[in-house]
Amino acid sequence: MAAPGPGEYFSVGSHVSCLTCLGQRLQGEVVAFDYQSKMLTLKCASSSGKPNLSDVVLINLAYVSEVDIINDRTETPPPLASLNISKLASRARTEKEDKLSQAYAISAGVSIEGQQLFHTIHKTIKDCKWQEKNIIVMDDVVISPPYQVDNCKGKEGSALSHIRKIVEKHFRDAEGQKSVPRTQAQQTQKDSPSLSS
Repeated sequence: MAAPGPGEYFSVGSHVSCLTCLGQRLQGEVVAFDYQSKMLTLKCASSSGKPNLSDVVLINLAYVSEVDIINDRTETPPPLASLNISKLASRARTEKEDKLSQAYAISAGVSIEGQQLFHTIHKTIKDCKWQEKNIIVMDDVVISPPYQVDNCKGKEGSALSHIRKIVEKHFRDAEGQKSVPRTQAQQTQKDSPSLSS
């Protein structure tokens, strides 16, 4: 591979401005650059306007008509922050278990309402799982189809009462969302802030 020519290599920490083929101007700090794929990663000001956040943008330079180097960094970039590998592995394991649980529910023929209720409960109480089409919470409460408050069975006590309240609130919130006119729901989605990192 030949050495990169002028303007074909970007130092980490440099500030650049790019004009895409769609006429969009992107400006930010170079986080990474891959010469072979001509992919540039920039850290830009947050689109949400929050000063403590940044947007990270991947740019395919094949679709860029102009690149200007605003400030070239010549010194060695600071070392990368260390990663907590065990925390990352734990998060990956948890995500995998969640996806397997969702796949199991779908393959078992669980209704959409049942899957949504499971997801709602799981956000609050991690100790819930599927047993065929039944939701088992903390090995104490069983919620069977059609997953209403009356379908919550278990030893009377605070756990059963708490789960019933979660189920009741879940369906009350779901009904509230259904009663919102479609155009208002679409407007709410348009007004919601975009994701930033």
